[in-house]
Amino acid sequence: MRISLLPLLGLLLLVQSCDAQKNTDPKAAAIIQQCIETHGGRNYRNFDISFDFRAFQVRLKHQGGKFRYERSTRDTSGKTIVDVLSNTGLSRSINGQAQTPEEKYRESVNALAYFVLLPYKLNEPAVNLKHVGEIQIGDQKYDKIEVSFDQDGGGKDFQDVYCYWINQQTHTMDYLSYATGGPRFRKATRRETVGGIVFQDYDNYEIKDTTMATRDYDRVFIEGKAVLLSKIEQSNFKVH
Repeated sequence: MRISLLPLLGLLLLVQSCDAQKNTDPKAAAIIQQCIETHGGRNYRNFDISFDFRAFQVRLKHQGGKFRYERSTRDTSGKTIVDVLSNTGLSRSINGQAQTPEEKYRESVNALAYFVLLPYKLNEPAVNLKHVGEIQIGDQKYDKIEVSFDQDGGGKDFQDVYCYWINQQTHTMDYLSYATGGPRFRKATRRETVGGIVFQDYDNYEIKDTTMATRDYDRVFIEGKAVLLSKIEQSNFKVH
């Protein structure tokens, strides 16, 4: 039987890139890298994909180590607003006229790309991974990976702590939690593969207890006490 080495080589490269994460334990790193491979692997390195998200048209692009994240919308007066975040910085235009962008737009565009491109974004150097246990939700078993960030490169909210639930059988990221802006627990629902990358929709739940660690939000969900706030959905995908 002939076995292809390409998937193994891709996984090895991803694991090597994770070595730069200073405070990552090996078990957590291996689980996340397998998850990244399952969700898109090498396809994350070079892609150009657009989609609709709420009132925004979004276009995300990676090419040769460079990135470009574009978000456009129309305000209530019909003006077209375009925000672009790239390696060279942030720009904003209104009806084609350049503006001086506020820092909050950088954060919002970056946050949009961050969540859409999970789990790939967990491979960045400022990310620290820790395996914090296993749990069964429904008939599936999960590894729980806690994520923290270095101050250098970790963004404005580097002190935030997230948690991700990785399916032990399928190696997919099925749940995630965070406390920024209020405790939230997300459940992956519909998946769509575009350009070799898996994009996920989510049910977004509120956790009422603000004192809990993000790693423990699963307990509230299992007990049926998490409150469904919204659905997070992308549509009309297109490969450019």
